[in-house]
Amino acid sequence: MKAFLCGGAVLKVDEHWDKSLPNLLAEAGLKALDSSGISYVDHVYVANVYGEVLQEQANLGSLLAEELGLRGVAASRVEAGGASGLAAVYAGCLAVSSGLANAVLVVGAEKMSDGTVEEAVSLLTMEERQDYVGYLGVSQLAEAALLYKEYVKRYRISNDDVAYFPVISHENSSTAPHAQYQFKISLETVINSPYVAEPLHRLETTSPSDGAAAILIVSQELARRVKEPKCLLTGIGSASDLMTAFDREDPLEMRGLADAGKRALEMAGIKASDVDFLELHDPYSILAPLSLEALGIAEKGQACLQARKGRFSLSGEKPINTFGGLKGRGYPVGASGVYAVVEAFMQLTDNASKNQVPGADVGLVESLSGLGSYAGVAVLERMR
Repeated sequence: MKAFLCGGAVLKVDEHWDKSLPNLLAEAGLKALDSSGISYVDHVYVANVYGEVLQEQANLGSLLAEELGLRGVAASRVEAGGASGLAAVYAGCLAVSSGLANAVLVVGAEKMSDGTVEEAVSLLTMEERQDYVGYLGVSQLAEAALLYKEYVKRYRISNDDVAYFPVISHENSSTAPHAQYQFKISLETVINSPYVAEPLHRLETTSPSDGAAAILIVSQELARRVKEPKCLLTGIGSASDLMTAFDREDPLEMRGLADAGKRALEMAGIKASDVDFLELHDPYSILAPLSLEALGIAEKGQACLQARKGRFSLSGEKPINTFGGLKGRGYPVGASGVYAVVEAFMQLTDNASKNQVPGADVGLVESLSGLGSYAGVAVLERMR
């Protein structure tokens, strides 16, 4: 499979009090279209999770098409929890590779400032089974903390080792113009921040945010006529798992992510060792090592120790979250996967400025719903 990406756009992740959800969608979509040189698309996909709850707005695909003046196009919304953005990219790739579309616009947006922090924590539980953990009042934060405890105990490492991943993310977000948190943090600052669910500290988690990102997916025929920078999407995969991590044979084994990664890498015809950088789904610090190990980038129990040695820093062997990931860039939930794809696109077209990974030819983007109940993985490659 070959799909071509062009015209990426990211808005600054922040609390956008002066903008509505339609404003964010339209702004990102217009910027993507303008930067691609493409004036018309066949299909619009919107990735969003909470619009029906926080903004009482459904039918976002048609709404965005109207805002952009794209009358008559196919338009729909894709929802898969935190993996909604990558699920929308997946749908766009299917449309292009099947010949149903020559050009697809994917826009992810979320406006979480319309709710309280307490509401945001509750909304995240929607990714879990409401008749199980929701009914019992178990938050996703608490589940992540339990995974954290089990990981530290099993592999005999310290909490500090897991807590080092936010340090890497903030190091990279400090020079990312579209990041919400443009500052560095020390390991000491992370471990001295209050617990949200022991051993998970506040600075090992994300916070509610607003943002939107967009990307154009085009056919090879159209790509030949586009002069603006492009990259290839050569592999994509997705897979589901049991909704609750503690119902799985091994709660630390992210089988859905492993399967999605295997499918994407096989489609691209490469191995995990060929990947030059990764954009990970890290709303909680513990998900970074679990993801790296599920994807075959690190051996079981070794990811944290390799992080402390610099392997995953921007200048390391396998840089991760090159613009800060969900922790540093911010986590507008439905848009996060699209942000990650655009960030990989920026790396592979040499538009990452101070965050550029030298010589990067292959990038991997990973996105999760819940704690791995659904996973999406995309492989992007530089045009040669």
